[in-house]
Amino acid sequence: QVQLVESGGGSVQSGGSLRLSCAASGSIFFSAYAMDWYRQAPGKQREWVATSINSGITSYADSVKGRFTISRDNAKKTVYLQMNSLKPEDTAVYYCHVEYHDSWGQGTQVTVSS
Repeated sequence: QVQLVESGGGSVQSGGSLRLSCAASGSIFFSAYAMDWYRQAPGKQREWVATSINSGITSYADSVKGRFTISRDNAKKTVYLQMNSLKPEDTAVYYCHVEYHDSWGQGTQVTVSS
């Protein structure tokens, strides 16, 4: 059983920044697993945002490349999403996901106003 808890969401103005955190607990070899961030805007399907692989490889959706940075602290079993230059279209509920267990967090709301 793996539990994921996101935090750090909030409301910011366009151009602002937020850092999301996702803490993992339970039976998980955190350092070995690929970790993802997804988001879901109102009325839209959930979409992939970024992935962190233990080897240090990261990948991003084109819509956030250059603005968002995914990182991880394996000792703390936590993955982060630093979001800069936020735009109103980034407004969504952001979810953390561990691929191996296909487990999801409860999500954290990010609202960007123009």
